[in-house]
Order: sequence, then structure tokens, then C-alpha cells
Amino acid sequence: MRKSRFTEEQMVKILRETDKTPVADVAKKHGVSAETVYQWKRKFGGMDVDDAKRLKSLESENSKLKKMLADRMLEIEVLKEVNAKKW
Repeated sequence: MRKSRFTEEQMVKILRETDKTPVADVAKKHGVSAETVYQWKRKFGGMDVDDAKRLKSLESENSKLKKMLADRMLEIEVLKEVNAKKW
């Protein structure tokens, strides 16, 4: 996935600007398309900056936990195979 030019906090701030001015004007001001702003609105719609930071930290923690789980499951499978062989 391509890295965005904007952080989640910046995206939320841009979305707060759309509450006061039209989306097309805000998108042009920040150099993004209106469709991008609508995608951000779908993802970060009712969030504050603090909520976006928390979401980012939870997503990174979740990915680390998923990786740990996959490693453990692989180790278990290897141990099962070793245990199944007769010596």
C-alpha cells in the first residue's frame, strides 16, 4: 500500500475544515482530489485527532499481535510434524 503524504491527524484536521467550507475548495487547497477527501471521511468520519492517533496505535499493535500468532501457529505445526515421526 502506498504511503500517504498526510498523517491521520492531518487528514482529520482537513475533514474538520470541510465542515465549514465546501469539499471541493478544501481539496483544492490541500492538493488532493475530492474523492480522496470522501474516502478519508468514510474512514475518519466522526473522529477527533486523539481518536485518529489511538486508531493508528491500535492498528500497529494489532498487526504485531497477528504476526506473533502466525509465528506461534507455525511453530506448533512444526512440532506436530516432528512429534508425528517415529524415531
